[in-house]
This record gives sequence, C-alpha cells and structure tokens, in this order.
Amino acid sequence: MHLSLRQLTTFREVMRSGSISQAARSVGRTQPAVSTMIRTLEDQLGFALFMRMQGKLTPTPEAHFFLEECEDILGRVERTERTLSRISTLQSGKLKIASHPAASSVFLPRLLTRFLQDRDDLELSLIMRSSDVIEDLIASQQYDVGFAETPAPRASIAQVDYDLECVCVLRADDPLARAPVITPADLDGRPMAVLFDAHNTALQTEAAFRAAGCRFNKRLELRTFLPGLQFVAAGACTMVCDLITAYSHLLQAPTDHALAIRRFRPRISNSVSILTPGFATQSLAASAFITDLQMAVDQAARAVETVLDTS
Repeated sequence: MHLSLRQLTTFREVMRSGSISQAARSVGRTQPAVSTMIRTLEDQLGFALFMRMQGKLTPTPEAHFFLEECEDILGRVERTERTLSRISTLQSGKLKIASHPAASSVFLPRLLTRFLQDRDDLELSLIMRSSDVIEDLIASQQYDVGFAETPAPRASIAQVDYDLECVCVLRADDPLARAPVITPADLDGRPMAVLFDAHNTALQTEAAFRAAGCRFNKRLELRTFLPGLQFVAAGACTMVCDLITAYSHLLQAPTDHALAIRRFRPRISNSVSILTPGFATQSLAASAFITDLQMAVDQAARAVETVLDTS
C-alpha cells in the first residue's frame, strides 16, 4: 500500500465538506478527479469509506477512524513544513558558540543581540572557554562556531584567521597620551599589566622591551585583558592589549572616557580565528552568524584604526 499525501488531503476535504464538488474546489482539482481518487483510495485500503445513496455521501465508521489517522499524519507534515520554513529563514534552530574571554563579555553579546532580533525560536548557547579548549570543542563537533586565538592548523577544524595588532592603553591624562605612537622606551620601568607568562602577547611584549634595552616592569599578571582596563583607569599601570579588548572598551566608553588608545611599536601581534568543524556541514544559522562575525571583526579593526589614526 502506497498512500500519497494528496490522497490523504483530498479525503480529509471530502470528510470536512461532505461533498465531492466542494472538496474538489478546495483542493483545486476537478470533481471527476476527486471521485476517482476516493475510489482508488478505497481500493488500496480494501474497505469502503463512503456509502453512496441518491448522490449523497455518507461516511462509514471506518472513514471516521481513517480520518483521525489522516489528521495526525497531515498535522505532523504541516508542523514539519512550518518548522523547515522557519529554519530556512533563520527563525528557528539551534546555534552553539564558544568564545575566548576577550570577546565574550562585550563584543559577542553585542553582535548576538542584533543577530537574534526577529528570530524568537532560534536557540543559542554561548560559553566562554580558553582558546585551547575551544579548539577541542570545535574539532569534536560539540559546538558550531568558535572564536578564539589562532590554533595550529588541523584537518578537523576550518578556520578564518585575523592578524590583529595589539595597542597601548593608558590614562587619557597621562602625558604619554599626547604621543601617537608608544614604544618600550616610553614605558621604560613603568608598571605594566600583562597576561600570564606563557601567553604569546606577554612573550612578545617582554621581548620588545628586552630588544630595546628597556626595563619591563610587570606589576600585574592577568588571565584576560578586560580587568586590566580598570587598573589602567585607576592609574595603577599601563597595558599593551589585544584589539578586541580595546574595541570592547570603545563600545562601552562614554564620550569623556578616562582611557586613551595608542599605537604601540614594535608591532605586537594577536591573531584570532573563526573556527568551525572541519568534517561537518554548517547549518544555515551558523553560516549566517559567521558572516555577521566576519563583518564585526572587520568593523572592530576599522574602528580602532580610526582612533589610532586620529590620535
């Protein structure tokens, strides 16, 4: 037995209307075509669905039972069609994102707030993890999108890399803030906030001071740069930090904010990447979000560059 959805839909319309002619108008077919379909359906089922007396259709008890089954089947099909339609317009589905600390507090929440607008049924999971943990979460396909410091290439991860420069953050009333470029010589012996010793930016910063013959005064060691902004604002230190943290400050800072962002030379690199599973097909929601994330990273780089160029 091979029943079609058209047969079930037509039978349901006949039952609802009580008339072959009315059902034909509802399903957009001719009356003879609907009559033929009902007879074919009865032949396939092996029992009568209607008693035909004097041109009037009277449903059999079996027809009422069969209608319940049809309503259940067609209801599931219609719900599935609505769900797929919402997924195709990115209004429904699930999206799991893992972010490193620098982007998780301001940068990504701002972006996701816009992304979720008018997508009320899109479920989102956002977690903050270290970059090495994010790498494993993406490689094992536990998360759809990762935003982290650039890992070594591996087949199980597809990545889009951004080589972003670090910037110097200091109080706006610091005399050094009048200079467009800050160097190790300017910061010789001054208290600094840096990340933990093994972090690439800490290694590069210390190496820059050593190469310039300047004293590197590490007063504060941090796991992320974000709390360092408060220490700088309080006058406890200066800091050479990643671009995403600097941009997050710009997003939140009032017009008369107490911090200045300046270019630092020699250039300290902080490479970040958008990571996706290498052996999995991206969902429509993930693809759309990645497009927005790429645009947001480019916008962040342009915004900070504008501040550096006008300082």
